[in-house]
Amino acid sequence: MNELTLGPVQLLVIVFDNPDFHGKIRKELESVMEKGMIRLIGLLFVGKDEKGNVASFKTTQLDEEERMHLIDVIEGLTGNEAASGEGAKKGVEEGASAAARENCGITEEDILEITGAIPESTAAAILVVEHLWAKNLKNAIRGAGGILISQGMLTPELLAATGEELLEVIKAAEKKSGPKSAATV
Repeated sequence: MNELTLGPVQLLVIVFDNPDFHGKIRKELESVMEKGMIRLIGLLFVGKDEKGNVASFKTTQLDEEERMHLIDVIEGLTGNEAASGEGAKKGVEEGASAAARENCGITEEDILEITGAIPESTAAAILVVEHLWAKNLKNAIRGAGGILISQGMLTPELLAATGEELLEVIKAAEKKSGPKSAATV
């Protein structure tokens, strides 16, 4: 890997109350990876049963060379030290060591912290994915002088809530000034 050109990288944190897994998530994740839509930079799954017993799983699609190139991204997203000077050097050294162990910058302490934060009968997943489908679009935007200044994910639930709020604003405005016809809008 001589040159590192990344597509957009996204961090997802998912909590499962009373998880009931049947392999559907794994199957869908594998499907989009096989189609070349995303690349799994890192996945950490932690689950706790009703008795408090913990199970965890970590994986990545990156080979050792890619992990070494992406360590700064991984370290930044997982909250490990990424300061300047000695802090950066220490963070890179620790991150390189973790990457060499195929931990993707996620330490055993990170797993213990997440495990302690989730109640019994729940699970949590942290995914860092690269959107391969958007790589050429990203390059085209940069080539045209564009700079991404904001991004976010709009869930159907958020869109529905926003739509409900917008409807209430429209109703209030109509009560105040009367309904407007399509010709006046």
